[in-house]
Amino acid sequence: MTIINNALSGALAAQIALSASSHNIANLQTKGYTRQSALLMAVGPDASGRSAGNGVQVTSLLRFSDNYKTQAMWRANSEQGMYSQSQQYLTQLESLMGDASASLSAGIDDFFKAVNAVAGDPGSTPLRQQVLTAAGLMGERFNGLNNVFNTQLTSVRQQRSALVDSANVDIATIARLNQQIIETQAGGVSASSLIDARDQAIDDLSNKMALEVSDNGDGSRDVSLKSGQALVIGSMHGTLKAAPTADSPQAFSIAFANSTFTLDASKMGGQLGGLTQFEINTLLPLQEDVDDLAQQLATLVNDTLAGGYTGEPHPTDPTLPWAPGKPLFVYTPGNGSNMLKTAEGFKAQDLAFSSDGTPGDTGNLQLLAALKSKSITLPNIGTVLLSDADTQMLGKLAVDSKINKAALKTAETVRVQSINDWQSTSGVNEDEEAVKLVEFQRMYQANMQVISIANSLFDATLAMMQ
Repeated sequence: MTIINNALSGALAAQIALSASSHNIANLQTKGYTRQSALLMAVGPDASGRSAGNGVQVTSLLRFSDNYKTQAMWRANSEQGMYSQSQQYLTQLESLMGDASASLSAGIDDFFKAVNAVAGDPGSTPLRQQVLTAAGLMGERFNGLNNVFNTQLTSVRQQRSALVDSANVDIATIARLNQQIIETQAGGVSASSLIDARDQAIDDLSNKMALEVSDNGDGSRDVSLKSGQALVIGSMHGTLKAAPTADSPQAFSIAFANSTFTLDASKMGGQLGGLTQFEINTLLPLQEDVDDLAQQLATLVNDTLAGGYTGEPHPTDPTLPWAPGKPLFVYTPGNGSNMLKTAEGFKAQDLAFSSDGTPGDTGNLQLLAALKSKSITLPNIGTVLLSDADTQMLGKLAVDSKINKAALKTAETVRVQSINDWQSTSGVNEDEEAVKLVEFQRMYQANMQVISIANSLFDATLAMMQ
């Protein structure tokens, strides 16, 4: 009977719809899950035209997804990744360079305080020793800060290499899921869970680099960098590789379809781009300025001392009461722990404070003290006073950190908003699913009641014919 077939189709459709709702509820806390719903369509009457129709059928399982919102979520993830990784390094540098117990400014100030203190009694060995001690401690501050630079540089490059390895896993996963989605959909089976897994892999990859994603008619998605180099085309994928050179230690390459392309990591966006920009725009220039400051400071002090006389007898001419000055500092470029240190064997008596060799003269000592107000030129700061050089570097670092913090906060806000927008379309709503459960339960019960009534009518008809 048509009535039974109609009711049966309704009951079966209600079961499928209930199953979809129960699946949604089961994945309420599943990251990246996209809700589904059964799409019902009435089955029209047959050619006889003597029936209202032939029930209902489930034509497909709808997947509630908005491509614009998904793309916006990935873009926001790239922005957040770009600013998040560099902030930890910026905060560490800002804290270290701003700490009075470790800052270069404090070390330079202490050195020149010791120089000024000895002016009252230039022959005093304890006061002279304080100058040597302050010089050694100042050198240690330079060396300690340079070690931090080198440690951060190593960490950034290791982290970047690890990100490349992780990105290659994501890229291969996207290509593999593309193939599975193509095959699954070709068989008429829902590929929603596979699509969710692929979109999650794209989301993970977007945090590491900025992406362009496009859809294909077979259900696959192509993924490329913002600069245009393809990462995934259907089931084919490329492989990223760190390819540092002497001139460009941040260089990358991608191998795809027997071709290799060189990439500029600073333009890749995401964590890779953020780390590279921090290295190129902040860390290396700051290290260069500190290195140059150490070199110029050592040169100025050594040259000034070389123009004076010490408190020791002249080594070659006994008629002269004083020996000429000699270098106090040894500057070694590229030596992390010993970039700036006091000369080995340098004694308090070797400090050349006299300008003419006369006992008690402090002419050269005054020239040495005046170096604090001398102008120097640093590669990335410009011309500044020696005493203000570290303050200027710290100020520039603080500005970079503040700008990065503001950009990170904005990116985090946009990311949260984009996730919320995505959730409003694709996320599971408990109240909505609860209503659906009740509606489809009633639909099932009503159809079963129709079948029961149809059976009663059938039985009554049989009884009449007996």
